[in-house]
Amino acid sequence: MTRPRKAMRNVREVLRLSLGEGLSVRKIAQSLGMSRPTVNRYILRAAAAELSWPLPAAMDDTMLAAALF
Repeated sequence: MTRPRKAMRNVREVLRLSLGEGLSVRKIAQSLGMSRPTVNRYILRAAAAELSWPLPAAMDDTMLAAALF
C-alpha cells in the first residue's frame, strides 16, 4: 500500500524553506512535522525537475505534482 502524499502546500513550503531560505533538511522537517527522508525526497525531486524558487506564478498544484511525481 502506498502512502498518501503530503498536501501540495507542504511541498511548496519545503521548496520555499529549502530553495528560498536555505534551511537544512533537519530544520525543515522539524518545522513542518515531516520526516527527514520525506523532505529530502521532495528536494531531490525538485532538483531533478530543475525547479527553482520562487516557482513560476502560473504553476498550480496540479502542474507542480506533475513535475515532481
